[in-house]
Amino acid sequence: MSGRELASKMGISQATLAGLEASEQEGTIGLAALHRAAEVLECEVVYLLIPRRDLADQVTLQARRKAASHLAEIGHHSRLENQGLDPAAAVDELEAFAESLIDRRGLWTDAE
Repeated sequence: MSGRELASKMGISQATLAGLEASEQEGTIGLAALHRAAEVLECEVVYLLIPRRDLADQVTLQARRKAASHLAEIGHHSRLENQGLDPAAAVDELEAFAESLIDRRGLWTDAE
């Protein structure tokens, strides 16, 4: 289908269609415009987010980030008082704390 035909079927001008095509290339096209074009082309719009890693791995990574952030603050104060953990114990503490965070609410919030 030519651009002229598509614009006509969508009820828009060729200039507007060119703008839609440009916004699609730039990644700024709106879903409503995509749905209109899909309808005219007898297509379905499929909006899909695909995780980059396994969900369990993502949750574990987030728990470790949150635990590390929390323990960094505690570690700073402990070092000021000469009560810091040795590196192996710090890793063990991090893993144990991260594990305890996994099933708690607020894992994905910034607040401690």
